[in-house]
Amino acid sequence: MGSNPTLSEMTLNSPIEENFRLVDGQRKALKKLGLKNLRDLLFYFPSRHESFSERKNIANLKEGDKTTVYGKISNLKMNKSWKRRVAMASAVVSDMTGTISAVWFSQPYIANILKEGDKVALTGKITRGKSGLYIANPSYEKISSYEALGEGSEILAIYPETRGVTSRWMRFAIRKILQNLEQFPADPIYEEILKKYHLPSLKSALIFIHTPQKLGDAETARKRFSFEEIFFIQLARMKERREHDQHRSFKMDISEKELKDFISIFPFELTSAQKKSIGHIIGDFGKTSAMSRLLEGDVGSGKTAVAVVASYAAVKNGYQVAYMAPTEILAQQHFKSFINYFSQLRLTTKIGLITSSECKKFPSKINLNDATHISRAQLLKWVANGEIPILIGTHSLIQKSVKFKNLSLVIIDEQHRFGTRQRAVLAKDKSEKIPHLLSMTATPIPRTLALTLYSDLDLSLLDEMPAGRQKIITEIIDPEHRERAYEKIREEINNGRQAYVICPLIETGKIETKNVTDEAKRLQKEVFPEFEIAVLHGRMLPKEKERILHEFRNNEIQILVSTSVIEVGIDVPNATMIVIEGAERFGLAQLHQLRGRVMRSTHQSYCFVFTDSSSQKTSERLRALVSAKSGFELAEYDLQFRGTGELGGAKQWGVSDIGMEALKNIKMVEAARLEAQKIIATDPELKKYPLIAERLKNQDKIIHFE
Repeated sequence: MGSNPTLSEMTLNSPIEENFRLVDGQRKALKKLGLKNLRDLLFYFPSRHESFSERKNIANLKEGDKTTVYGKISNLKMNKSWKRRVAMASAVVSDMTGTISAVWFSQPYIANILKEGDKVALTGKITRGKSGLYIANPSYEKISSYEALGEGSEILAIYPETRGVTSRWMRFAIRKILQNLEQFPADPIYEEILKKYHLPSLKSALIFIHTPQKLGDAETARKRFSFEEIFFIQLARMKERREHDQHRSFKMDISEKELKDFISIFPFELTSAQKKSIGHIIGDFGKTSAMSRLLEGDVGSGKTAVAVVASYAAVKNGYQVAYMAPTEILAQQHFKSFINYFSQLRLTTKIGLITSSECKKFPSKINLNDATHISRAQLLKWVANGEIPILIGTHSLIQKSVKFKNLSLVIIDEQHRFGTRQRAVLAKDKSEKIPHLLSMTATPIPRTLALTLYSDLDLSLLDEMPAGRQKIITEIIDPEHRERAYEKIREEINNGRQAYVICPLIETGKIETKNVTDEAKRLQKEVFPEFEIAVLHGRMLPKEKERILHEFRNNEIQILVSTSVIEVGIDVPNATMIVIEGAERFGLAQLHQLRGRVMRSTHQSYCFVFTDSSSQKTSERLRALVSAKSGFELAEYDLQFRGTGELGGAKQWGVSDIGMEALKNIKMVEAARLEAQKIIATDPELKKYPLIAERLKNQDKIIHFE
């Protein structure tokens, strides 16, 4: 168990177990949270702060509130949900103003832990059910009295919890550390920066965030830690870019006539944004330093065409291209697109495909207009000796066995789905030269996010749509009007078009929402018996996915019921309708991506958004989907509107909740960027800033895009 240490023993690196008596449940909980030593605890910040003196009475609670309810437990029950038969515990909590139900789904044991008459603090989200408001899956603390919970302070720090460790234990442990710690960590942000932006010192910020005397103290501390996180991400990115620019790359030249002749084979006119982006890329190729460029374009804006032109320039100069896609479906689709473009040149440009399940080469010896399956060993041999100038693939591209002869250009599609290490592995050559890097994304990125996470990349923006594209008609459909939407789908399919139906789940789970398996059966039996309906999801084997997509492209399947696996890059121009079930379960950016699947042709397209949620918050978000003029506008809305803890992509981007708060503030991001730029410009080796240099050594953990 360990005994309590003397004060002189309490240092930042002291293991938690040497300083606090822990039971097994606490040990497991702390391990799950990744907390090992006192430093970890000290930098484990509250998710929010509540004013104990201004706590909400039960009578004043509203749907969507994330709050702590203080009251007395009664009517404890252990039972099962009516529809899904999920084991659960329930209780009634009452204070002087009213009562509210508490429900713990899949946690029936709670009914044995709490007792009738217990005074508790329940923290969770206020949700509306058929019987009215209830607090869903709340964390709980038993308290002797409401005043005792305040522990002498009117401001209560609420920490992210896991079973075994409560907010109350966190407050007790961290308070003890703050009182007895021998020495606080040195502040990595220098005094002149702190004074300039009115930020507290590290020691003050740690005290303010854990034990604030007023809410303003906690806000000041969060502002400091927000600035700090963004500042160090900026520094890491700028340092990477400076080191990258010191490497030589492959200088490539191509004449204007050669470019025009190649582009003339396209069956459409390039937009001015595409032409401008191609100009940026060709300009970068003419330099001796390696290109690092992000091509950001809304769904359907034509990024693939730009990538094809860049690849042609590299191949024309006698070099190789690697194109990495996040999924096998997308890799196969790009393989076909590249074949389509390059075969029209009547050149013998060989194109390879490598995924975990297959390898292909174009052209086939037997049929010059088609690709053929080949062995992995043979493909790798041809890539290594330079016979295959363009290799398209998934993560398989970065295996040690894949070696290029003269790789001059790396293209990464939907680049936020790959880790920075994956990106670096592919973009690194064993020779003294490194290849040019073109990253692409259709995921709308808020400006602050782009300035922070992509400060090592130059930006090209595709902000126009190809000629002839019509705006998608997006409608929010309530349960009473499903039949009207189904009739429109039937009408369009009878006119030769096709439809997607998107569900949040593959099959029945604990969550009461639509799933692919059951919905496909229901649609086939009850709604569209006259049409061919098929299922697509991530658990299917690659060959099965490809077969289904092939049949869908050929209109042998009229309705494809799928999970969000079709979110990225699936291109079936004849599919003009998409139904999104359980829309409240998707982020706005993801809804926009899904909607983009039916914006691939000049036909009028439709997006029917189905939701069973009646909450005002859901309604506002979905109305933004209808009214937003572009994905970029929607991304800005999503960032400002949604809570930092629930922002789509917070974990994906590798930014903490506190860091995401900074991303809502363009002035803070620009200030952090300015200070980082000054430091890198005047002292790129950070010799004058040893604490910053030390911090950046461990910066690998800050950002992961996986």
